[in-house]
Amino acid sequence: MAAPRLLPGMGRLIEMPAALGRWSRAYSKSHAFREVLQLPKMELTKLVFPLQELQRHLHPDARPDLLQLRIFDPCLEDIGRAESFFTATPRNRIQYVSSAVRLDHAPDLPRPEGHTKKMNFFKVGKYFILVDMPGYGYRAPEDFVEMVETYLKERKNLLRTFLLVDSVAGIQKEDNIAIEMCEEFALPYVMVLTKIDKSSTGLLLKQVLEIQKFVDTKTQGCFPQLFPVSAVTYSGIHLLRCFIATITGNLKMN
Repeated sequence: MAAPRLLPGMGRLIEMPAALGRWSRAYSKSHAFREVLQLPKMELTKLVFPLQELQRHLHPDARPDLLQLRIFDPCLEDIGRAESFFTATPRNRIQYVSSAVRLDHAPDLPRPEGHTKKMNFFKVGKYFILVDMPGYGYRAPEDFVEMVETYLKERKNLLRTFLLVDSVAGIQKEDNIAIEMCEEFALPYVMVLTKIDKSSTGLLLKQVLEIQKFVDTKTQGCFPQLFPVSAVTYSGIHLLRCFIATITGNLKMN
């Protein structure tokens, strides 16, 4: 998806009027999930369940700290079924729909009208719409507040908001702006920790535990489980896709 590049210490809001994400383009470069299932157990766990991989490096007495994070813990069969929603086929088209500047410019699907490219709408088959929103912080658009806050506050069919946080830098003051906005509007949201390939296991584990403590003690509307991901190694992407397919009501887990 066309979107501003994430900068160190910055996050981005991506929200969905049924789901959200930007993984379909990356998936075209990844292996089919049936090939993932052929990986050795340790490699498969690292790729599909990064929190479980981190848990292996904790002292046994501290392992419950990550065990409690695995609230969403689907089986491999469910994760494999979720992949079909994000795989483009002649019957499951993944297509750019429209862009909007403000809420009143948002498309009334299925007959959208294009506008200035600010909030980008992507239709994922017949299942849900992904909305890729502009970044916040010092590089945010001048009309960020009017555009994003109004959309998040008033969009009635919004199911979940995903906040992308740089897992190397941790939660920065710019991220707190987005967190406060979600909390103020009582929006259900999820933290996706990006760039987990950029740091050592020790640093990543430290960041995950600190961010999890922040979520537990400083937030009300954030989903308790973090989703660490890497667009480079594809770690965590399959699990996040399964989560999206589930919360949008498209996947009933076994």
